Amino acid sequence: MSGRLLRLVCTAATAACTVLAPVPAAAVPEPGEQSVSRLLTDLQRLYREAERATETYNATEEKLKRQRAEVRRLDGELARVRLSLHDSRGAAGRLARQQYQSSTEISSYVRLLLARDPQRALDQGHVIGQLARERAETVGRLTGSERKAGGLARRARTALDKQLALAERQKKDRDEVQGRLRDVEEMLVSLRPEQLVQIAELEKKGISKAQKELVTSGALSSERKPSGAGERAVRYAMRQLGKPYEWGAEGPETYDCSGLTSQAWDHAGTPIPRTSQEQWAQLPRVALKQLRPGDLVIYHRDATHVAMYLGEGKVIEAPRTGEKIKVSPLAANPILGAVRPDEPLARPATPDTPRSSPDRRRSSQSPPGR
Repeated sequence: MSGRLLRLVCTAATAACTVLAPVPAAAVPEPGEQSVSRLLTDLQRLYREAERATETYNATEEKLKRQRAEVRRLDGELARVRLSLHDSRGAAGRLARQQYQSSTEISSYVRLLLARDPQRALDQGHVIGQLARERAETVGRLTGSERKAGGLARRARTALDKQLALAERQKKDRDEVQGRLRDVEEMLVSLRPEQLVQIAELEKKGISKAQKELVTSGALSSERKPSGAGERAVRYAMRQLGKPYEWGAEGPETYDCSGLTSQAWDHAGTPIPRTSQEQWAQLPRVALKQLRPGDLVIYHRDATHVAMYLGEGKVIEAPRTGEKIKVSPLAANPILGAVRPDEPLARPATPDTPRSSPDRRRSSQSPPGR
């Protein structure tokens, strides 16, 4: 993100907050110009496309991290098996030399027949049998080690190939994000300062209307106290206020939306998935009426944005490129639903412990905030 785009967005946001005269609700565009509402719609679409690309990049980055760890694990295991194989081959070599050296000796059966002390000969035969079993075990370990080493080598090569493929996909995802952000920049630089002010003001009015409708609908209940972990997550998030948004960032100086929420809960002692889409898919869902501070609010139908609930209809979020972490109205974006990171996942219902069905629990999500 260029410094020019950052300055433009900040200028627009500042102007919208400090404008002295109200902007006409229906400013007349110049010939050939789009209306302010259409410009706002286009800008929001571009921001969403950039955010969607960012979450895709984040998901690939997480897969790549796990794959790198798997490659390291397999490499370490393969090194240990190869060392064991080396030891087994050494033991097998010693057995081969012993067998060669004793190949001309009289058989243990003949020695038993000619022995003056048959009991002693039997004891020697027991020792010989024990040595034979040990030799068989050595050969078995050698064969097993060779088989295991071959299998591990194939798995390590496959894992490395997958890592290389993920690295290539990550590069494509990064290029996709940068391309989407260039689209945002090109649109912003094409607008006049007064258009930027009008767009910011129109967006602010839309958020205020959506928030009012949400509150008056009764979708929010009376305030609930956070859990211990939720309170720690909120405190961590609040300490990040004013830090810049940066796509793909997980702190400590910059964050994207899911980077902020995942790090906050990680510092609270409850690790959660990295991306907003995984947070929505994997964490227990709660109705908006049951929201308590620390819960995560997921936005847009494709779950590409997330914020943390603070109480009193407010959330803390890392909004988008060019902005800083801030406190926003709950309805700042179209709401998909909410999840609670420290809520135990529901277990399958049994006759002795009836529970509501997953479908009923999923239906508790709210309609879009606007």
